[in-house]
Amino acid sequence: MNRPSYDKLMISQAESAKGKKLLLHCCCAPCSSACLERLKDYFQITVLFYNPNIEDEEYERRKAELKRFVAETGFANFLDCDHDKEKYYSRVKGLEKEKEGGKRCEECFTLRLEKTAELAKDFDFFTTTLTISPLKDARMINVIGERLGGEKWLYSDFKKRNGYLRSIELSSEHSLYRQNYCGCVYSRRDGDKD
Repeated sequence: MNRPSYDKLMISQAESAKGKKLLLHCCCAPCSSACLERLKDYFQITVLFYNPNIEDEEYERRKAELKRFVAETGFANFLDCDHDKEKYYSRVKGLEKEKEGGKRCEECFTLRLEKTAELAKDFDFFTTTLTISPLKDARMINVIGERLGGEKWLYSDFKKRNGYLRSIELSSEHSLYRQNYCGCVYSRRDGDKD
């Protein structure tokens, strides 16, 4: 069975929607950098920082870095949400021992995209930067997004066309803080084992 090319779907959507408003859920500045660069000529972008999965100090550091990058580049407006970490812990209760990329991550993606979809009512499209990571399942993310947003969902697989590599280059150019885990306590725990 052939997997859809989410990158090609995104290009097609973007070309036919030039000038429309996009709400872009962002997890951090490094991941956002290449995504914003790719989308800025198509959309009026507002970045959304809603990441209740990220631990307190890490959350504040990532939010500040994303705000700095957005202000520095002028690629987008910035929309902040409450940290809401109790909502995350409630959502993944019982999934604490799941492997990275499994059911716990699926619940986390769903939680963040539900909030993005809810806030996207005044936007033409919404999507997330999460698909830029080689460790994230673009199919899983796009299936969740499509279910929540229908025609408002902008498909993506930002790692395609060297997106992840470009995010590393842009991180270096802008001296962005680049973390080595997704941000949740479980990812850090599993990373410490390696």
